[in-house]
Amino acid sequence: MAEMSEAGKIGWIDITVDDAEGLRGFYSTVVGWKPQGVNMREYPDFNMTKPETGMPAAGICHAKGGNAELPRQTLIYTVVADAEASAAACAANFGKVLVGPKDMGGSKYAVIEDPSDAVAALCQAP
Repeated sequence: MAEMSEAGKIGWIDITVDDAEGLRGFYSTVVGWKPQGVNMREYPDFNMTKPETGMPAAGICHAKGGNAELPRQTLIYTVVADAEASAAACAANFGKVLVGPKDMGGSKYAVIEDPSDAVAALCQAP
């Protein structure tokens, strides 16, 4: 995952779709990313890695399991100092909190919809 320590930066990108296995080949060919499977128990999602470093650049996820509530989209995760406070600020400023805040690997995240109906995610710096 990208650097998640600095609030205000884009920390990660997930592409959430119905067929992650089918889409991974598209981004491998078009962008050059290499897929690395992520075991989701019943199906694989994918970290898409940079070919020159092997470091993850983005995720391609099935829209099921923990992602079933999400629209099919490219979702940016912006790093925030406090996911709970940022989600509350979203709701207080005419946005909607669609998911969370939820725990994620020692941190927290929330998926929000801004007043223009655009969807994004907030990810708390660890």
